[in-house]
This record gives sequence, C-alpha cells and structure tokens, in this order.
Amino acid sequence: MTQRYTITTPIYYVNGSPHVGHAYTSIAADVMARWNRLDGHDVFFLTGTDEHGQKVEQAAIAAGLPPQLFVDQVSADFRAMADALDISYDDFIRTTEPRHLEACAALWRRMRASGQIYLGAYEGWYALRDESFYGEDELTLQPDGSRTAPSGALVELVREPSYFFRLSAWQDRLLAYYDANPDFIGPTARRNEVISFVRQGLRDLSISRTSFTWGVPVPDDPAHVMYVWCDALVNYITALGYPDTGPGNARWPYWPADLHLVGKEIVRFHAVFWPAFLMAAGLELPRRVYSHGWWTIDGEKMSKSVGNVVEPRALVAEFGVDPVRYFLLREVPFGSDGDFSRRALIGRLNIELANDLGNLAQRTLSLVARNLDGRLPEPVLQKRGTLQDADAALLEQAAALPGLMREQIRRQALHEALEEVWRVVRASNGYIDRQAPWALKRTDPPRMAAVLRVLVDTLRTLATVLQPFMPSSMAAMLDQLGVPAGARRLADLSTGLPAGSLLPQPVGIFPRHVEPADG
Repeated sequence: MTQRYTITTPIYYVNGSPHVGHAYTSIAADVMARWNRLDGHDVFFLTGTDEHGQKVEQAAIAAGLPPQLFVDQVSADFRAMADALDISYDDFIRTTEPRHLEACAALWRRMRASGQIYLGAYEGWYALRDESFYGEDELTLQPDGSRTAPSGALVELVREPSYFFRLSAWQDRLLAYYDANPDFIGPTARRNEVISFVRQGLRDLSISRTSFTWGVPVPDDPAHVMYVWCDALVNYITALGYPDTGPGNARWPYWPADLHLVGKEIVRFHAVFWPAFLMAAGLELPRRVYSHGWWTIDGEKMSKSVGNVVEPRALVAEFGVDPVRYFLLREVPFGSDGDFSRRALIGRLNIELANDLGNLAQRTLSLVARNLDGRLPEPVLQKRGTLQDADAALLEQAAALPGLMREQIRRQALHEALEEVWRVVRASNGYIDRQAPWALKRTDPPRMAAVLRVLVDTLRTLATVLQPFMPSSMAAMLDQLGVPAGARRLADLSTGLPAGSLLPQPVGIFPRHVEPADG
C-alpha cells in the first residue's frame, strides 16, 4: 500500500496582505510535499486562510467593507500568492466556508459531551494583536503604565461571559505525551519552551467571546462566537471531511497529519491547545509540529510603518519564482531566524544557480551537442575498462543524494539537504575542470564520451532531487537531459537513460541578474 503523507501550513490571518514570511512557510511546506510525492508517497497538502476574529472585523471596518467581502478579497490575495510561488496545495481551506462551520460545531459538541466545556465569566489581560489572553506574570509594565505581552503587543483588561475549555485537566497527559513522543515538537528549542510552559501550570482556556460577532457561532448559544484558536485549528480536520470519519470519506485516512508547519509565534497553540482539544474529542493527534523562525529585512524587523515589508510576488516578478524559492530555503538553517537582503539573493542566484549549477549543465550539454552530435553516450558502467576512480567517486556521491536528503527532509533540515546537493555540484565542477573533456576530444574521444556520460548522469540526479525546490527550472533541465516526463521520480534514477538518445539543443536556465546602473 502506498504510504500517505499529510502536511499543512498554518492558515494565514487575513487582516493584512501576504508578505515574505507567509511565502517562506508555504514554500517550505511545498518542498516537503513535492519531495514526498517524488518519493512515491500519496500526499495531501493543505493551506488556506483564517478569516474570523476581532482583528479581522476591525480591519474590515477600517477598509469600509462588510467582513465577508473583506475576507473574500484578502483570501483571494493569499491564494494568488500561493499560485505565483508554484505552491502545489491539494486544498485551500477558508474558515468562512460552510464545511468549516459544521466541523467546528461538531468538535465543540464532542468536547462538551466529554465534560470539557463549561460556561463562566472571564477577566484577564487580552492582546488584540495576538488574539490571546496572558497571565499577569507574563506581562511587562511599561513606563506609561500600559502593559505588554511577551510578543510586545499591548494588552487590556477585559471581562465578559465565556465558555471555558478545561485545559488544566490535560497538563499531565500533555507532558506524558511529549515524553512518549520526543519528536512531536521541533526544533528542540521550541519543544523545551512548550514543555516549560506546560510545567508551570495550565489554566482553563476561554474559548468564546461575546464582545464581537465575526466568528463561528457557538452551538446552542449564538450570543457567543468561538475564540479564534478554537475555530482556526479545526481547519486541519475540516479539510479532511470531519465530522465524517467513516469509510465513505476518502479523505479521512489522511488524518493524522504527519506535519503541521508553523511560525514560532503560534507553536504554543498547535502544541498545547490543539492536542488537548483532540484528546478531549477522542481524535488522534498530529505526528509532528515544527516551527520555523522569522525573517528580518536588512537587519530590521518587517514593519508596514518602516516600509520594509517584502511582497513575494514582486520578488518573483524581478528574479523568477525558482531563485526566490531557492534563496529562502538556502540562506539560513531552517528553524532559525534569517535576514533577507537583495544583495544576498542576487549573490545566491548569480554564484550558485547561474554559475555553479547552470554553467555546469550548459558546459556539459554544449559539449554533447557539439562533439557527440547531441546524442547521449553509453553509460560508463556498460563499457568495460572505461570507469575510472574519479568517475566512480562522483557517481557514488550523486547516487547517495536521495537517501541522505530523505533523512534530512524528514527532520525538516531543508538547508542541510540543499548543502548536500551543492557538495555534488561543487564536486561535478571540479570533475569537469580536471577531466577537461574539451581537450579529450582531440586526444581521447572515447574517454571524452565517458566523462560526458558521467556528467549527464550526475546532472540527472541533481535535477531530480532539486525538483521540489525549483520545480519549473528543474523540469527544464530534465527536458534538456532527455529524461521523459514520466521518469522523474526518485525510484526512476535506478534506470539509466538509453544511449544514443538525441538531446534537445541546450539553453541557459538561470540567467545572471545584473542590477541596473544608478541614474
């Protein structure tokens, strides 16, 4: 049976436009979805938008629009961003869809039936920006007398009727689960933060509001709407057809999710609230929650007021989608914070893509076109006596890539996977320089053919494993290498390309970027 793999991005909050941070999460999830498809798995990849809450209601009022029309427009903008970035999602969930309201109501009733929801009144410090309550001990008193949350958001004291979820009852069970499942939260720093937070003691969680109306109505009490996280987190099972968990629902076997990919600011909600909700409802827990870091821009925090918010589609228009995808995952260790700069992006594009990889392919394929009439020579392993130590070393290094990268991508070490690829790229450039097939044309034509075949086979592996990172560029490279469209999975690498195949005329894939001169 084909192994299933389910991956999700967080659903993006629609109180503002998409920026490079949203693009980063989506691209990383897309790489892992595409890798698992490439590895023969049956993948379900979910993304979407989070469209309820007080902040959205206020943003809609500020825009002079009814909330539904406002979220329709912003959600469409996020979907357009995903499409521009070549994100291969299987479903785009919106929390204003009827299917989601039904799923939220069903989960609420399950938690209520298990005795985990009760009506009370809430008084506490609430951060509108974070849409989260904080304890007094978590706040910082500012010189002007205001208080701020750990995130820096201003808080205000609020009191209103509220339904509560008995989160305090789940403290020991959550800690036991973390202990029994050490890979449930990653990276390690986030895992340690979550465990420390839970060990300090969990308070029951306010899960409804009456001070605004733009939300999912609470079943049997429409004066209340669900607290945003009790609504938003449910999207992951809405998309899989919940509450229909029977055999007639073809999507339900994709639960539990293999990976919830999130930003570090929302890991607490995914690793504490969500598993407690699911336990209370008698549902399986996701297998892993992994949080990545934040991006700064030229060393400064992204801010609309500063005017340094990077719009991902503008980057794509200027540099191309694949160089942007590559840069964001290559520049910093995945899971850590990173700094975005044009200079760094242009450096990666010109040095690593255009020069290291693009020039390697262009040199190799131009030599095949010029010296072998564009026909693929025989594999060196089939020609007795033609395999030299240098050939074997490069071919073995390339052959090891899928296995090494499989483990790295399983751990979300996307930067390590790319560095593994670039070790082979650098080795290939060293090989072509040392072997000098352009000179062998005159002195040893059979050896020239063998060297070029080694390079073509290595380039095929490189282009195959890089498909998840740079889909369209690597499709173009595989076209030029004569790899059939139906033979581009990892398993296909075990079958060699037939000798004598006529390769298309080589064309450069990564043009160098030259900044326009001032003035």
